[in-house]
Amino acid sequence: MYAIVEIQGQQFKAEAGKFLYVNYLGDQAKAGDSVEFPKVLLVDADGAVKVGAPTVEGAKVVCEVVETLVKGDKVLVFKKKRRKGYRRLNGHRQYFSKVVIKDVIA
Repeated sequence: MYAIVEIQGQQFKAEAGKFLYVNYLGDQAKAGDSVEFPKVLLVDADGAVKVGAPTVEGAKVVCEVVETLVKGDKVLVFKKKRRKGYRRLNGHRQYFSKVVIKDVIA
């Protein structure tokens, strides 16, 4: 059984026991806390597919926060204009929260 769930504007495939790296939850949850995400867009229970319009009624995904703050890979942004002496190097690391899916309730 799996579900497609929307978490902070992004869609994820959620199965029980899987880990997800979602956008940083901030002060909403600490490590060990249980978090519920009610915006379930699709549920597949052994071939029986329920598609929401826009969400599936009564469905939710229950997760546990494993790590509150995880840094993603560094992305380098390099800008250059030739023959003008213009060069800029900028780096960025996105913050994530690591959660484990405990249960998909449909």
